[in-house]
Amino acid sequence: MAAVDVERARVEASIRNLKLSGHVGFDSLPDQLVNKSVQNGFVFNILCIGETGLGKSTLMDSLFNTSFESTPSPHNLPTVKLKAHTYELQESNVRLKLTICDTVGYGDQINKEDSFKAVVDYIDAQFEAYLQEELKIKRSLSTYHDSRTHVCLYFICPTGHGLKSIDLVCMKKLDTKVNIIPIIAKADTISKTELQKFKSKIISELGNNGVHVYQFPTDDESVSEINTSMNAHVPFAVVGSTDFVRVGNKMMRARQYPWGTVQVETESHCDFVKLREMLIRTNMEDMREKTHVRHYELYRKKRLEQMGFSDVDAENNQ
Repeated sequence: MAAVDVERARVEASIRNLKLSGHVGFDSLPDQLVNKSVQNGFVFNILCIGETGLGKSTLMDSLFNTSFESTPSPHNLPTVKLKAHTYELQESNVRLKLTICDTVGYGDQINKEDSFKAVVDYIDAQFEAYLQEELKIKRSLSTYHDSRTHVCLYFICPTGHGLKSIDLVCMKKLDTKVNIIPIIAKADTISKTELQKFKSKIISELGNNGVHVYQFPTDDESVSEINTSMNAHVPFAVVGSTDFVRVGNKMMRARQYPWGTVQVETESHCDFVKLREMLIRTNMEDMREKTHVRHYELYRKKRLEQMGFSDVDAENNQ
């Protein structure tokens, strides 16, 4: 034990602590990273899962304050199809390459087993494409378009009676492959008291079935307070709209009914602002990181084992 202490003291003594006599400049490293990132642009990929007619396309238009091309989907498709569209967006001097993937015909089939199979196959296909690029001798990951899914917005039908079995089965299949954020679609169709009961029931059913949804990170002091509070609001009850209504001297996204107007960006009306804040303004980078270090690593490990690779120890023994 004494020999170990002596060795540790010797190592510590060999590490010299130098005092800087003037400004060197490595405190500008964060600025260099920001400049490099802005120059390269960012990539974000969203998967929208939900039954036809739940307002997935409308919500995407509302979130990014733009109009993506989309056509209404029929209810009679024999299988689920996944349609991905990539868009180049720019805000100030920051460029974002956004891919939105929609599940067309999800939940419309009599045999619902294939509904989630198509989704799992799509997510795995994006992982596989990235893995094949990584394994190339001449690879160019810096210019490769990363199509791995960073977040899955799972649209829950606003029944007020809990989750459907297809919802639980699908989320259970996906929770190790993608960051899932459950959202209650068309939340203006449920009353305030029903909505709170519905949210509690959804959280309870997810917990009882062992479904792990994405938790906003609370280890960073700058966002821990807001993220802790927002974790308690999941699932977000959202309303989207492509229509604008004048409120005072401002045009706002809203839905007009005979009994009144639901303003999309008013927090007392729905959780749209909370979702946008969490998804885009606060945690987008964390979702990208978790996709790479957790979900993709799981897939990569499994695939490399299938290919016959195995790790070796310090003596090069398997």
